[in-house]
Amino acid sequence: MDTKGGDMLETIQNLIYPPKCGICGKLNTNYLCRRCEKQLENQAIWEITQNKNPYIYFDERIAIFSYNSLIRNKILEYKFHEKSYLYKTFVNFLIKNQKLFQKIKSYDIIIPVPISKKRQKERGYNQSLLVAKEIAQKSNIPVETNCIYKAKHTIEQSKLNREEREKNAQDVYEIINKKILENKKILLIDDIYTTGNTVNSCSKVLQNGNPKKIGILVLAKD
Repeated sequence: MDTKGGDMLETIQNLIYPPKCGICGKLNTNYLCRRCEKQLENQAIWEITQNKNPYIYFDERIAIFSYNSLIRNKILEYKFHEKSYLYKTFVNFLIKNQKLFQKIKSYDIIIPVPISKKRQKERGYNQSLLVAKEIAQKSNIPVETNCIYKAKHTIEQSKLNREEREKNAQDVYEIINKKILENKKILLIDDIYTTGNTVNSCSKVLQNGNPKKIGILVLAKD
């Protein structure tokens, strides 16, 4: 779709579903009012961690929040209660931190953690893909959704303990179109980092494409 057509569609959507602050619910074209932005600033950690573990397949992890209190509630609403518009709130807050945003812009391609077809049908959207597309629009970094896919439907990680999560995330992702990844700096996007099994499993598969670097961006870490 061209830019003009995209703008028109967004205008129509805004008329049907007026943009509002994802935190307090008041009408706001930026999806985040100044008062709630201040609240998020008090909870943000803006953490960039370099990996030194040989059993981890990504190079660094970027986390915006800790997974507790208000943020935990908002991410749960985003994933399970059909508040898909919250991706705009999260990303519009993220890009206000210039240091972190410049770090993101150092990557070549963005890849959202894929979900199974069954989960996509149940939820109606891939929460990581929505965040990825919005970041891509703000940064002009392309989103690639044709490199890795989830070949098996699994139990949601949030319903499992630490040991079960590791087993649940093993051998469920497969890689295609390896050439797209070669010598590229990849930013893999997920919503929550708890044990890291999901993003590590994805990263292990992506390493088969010989990328230059793999970074992880998560909304929150547990």
